[in-house]
Amino acid sequence: MILGSLNNNSTSFQGRYDIKNYRACLKGGAIGDALGWPIEFSRWERIQERFGKNGIQDLVISPKGVAEVTDDTQMTMFTADGLIKAARKNGNLTDMPDMNTVFNSYRLWLNTQFGKIIQKGEGWIAEIKDLYATRAPGNTCMSAIRGDRPGRIGKPINDSAGCGGVMRVAPAGLMYKDNPELAFRVGAECAALTHSNPRGYLSAGVLSEMIAHIINGKNIDEAVDETLKTLQKYEGHKPVTQLMERAKILAHRDIPPETAIKMLGQGWVGDEAIAISSYCAMKEPNDFEKAIKMAVNHDGDSDSTGAILGNILGAHLGTDKIPQKWLDKIELKDELGQLAKDLYVKPQEIENADLRYPIG
Repeated sequence: MILGSLNNNSTSFQGRYDIKNYRACLKGGAIGDALGWPIEFSRWERIQERFGKNGIQDLVISPKGVAEVTDDTQMTMFTADGLIKAARKNGNLTDMPDMNTVFNSYRLWLNTQFGKIIQKGEGWIAEIKDLYATRAPGNTCMSAIRGDRPGRIGKPINDSAGCGGVMRVAPAGLMYKDNPELAFRVGAECAALTHSNPRGYLSAGVLSEMIAHIINGKNIDEAVDETLKTLQKYEGHKPVTQLMERAKILAHRDIPPETAIKMLGQGWVGDEAIAISSYCAMKEPNDFEKAIKMAVNHDGDSDSTGAILGNILGAHLGTDKIPQKWLDKIELKDELGQLAKDLYVKPQEIENADLRYPIG
């Protein structure tokens, strides 16, 4: 198992990245989350009955006039909150962040699910009123966060392989873009706080490193290839590696997407979720709308596969290539844009950081 320093053998990139890619990563994830949520627990036949033969094609708008997101986007925002606070404590982006700080941010998220009293003094994310909404939180996440001992790689607290770890870690790839192998470790450890099976936390590492590579200018296939090299250094990687390699093969074969996705699973498990999302990104790397519809219209965990695909392809394409009609309607769009800005700059350059990301 790789547990030592990642700095000596990792590659530092000085590629091209832009604030638009950061915004698109977070907002794209929210769009996929919102598009998939109305059909999350529906079989494909039921989806077709409700939305037509091609499945859901557009965001469902709530009475408030927005497309609502789920715990996937909520927890992504609190992952960013925790990572920024931890980076401020470290004073750099070269060392592993303190996972207890991230875990404390997850506790702030848990309080938003069951309490309506705004948490003061914990930073701006915890004071966003619209986050105080119960949006199908995962049982594993809730039970682990309620516990008194966060999980770590090598120190399991359960055997969960669910996708609740991978769907929330995109900020790790954005923040640690200059060290993709460190981004993998950070994302995996964020997931391991609640999900102790390698299929649950290594899939999160895969997403994080892929996003780091993409931000640095690699295309989707290149990002997958580079990330697989890191993945194979970790104990328990084989199920995740095998599904990711299958996704690569399927993406470059003339097989109907609905058939290919069935061959990858339903997305309830972490490795299935990252494989389905990566498949869709490799299959349609230049068409956000087509890829995200593909990622949600299946039997399984539609909001999570949609969210992960949105993170990946958003980072690749930037906001200019995401339909404006969706960017305008997504819940928390302004807050996600601000969070993208905070992840884009160095921790010491964040405006009003002492108030917005307090570290005690």
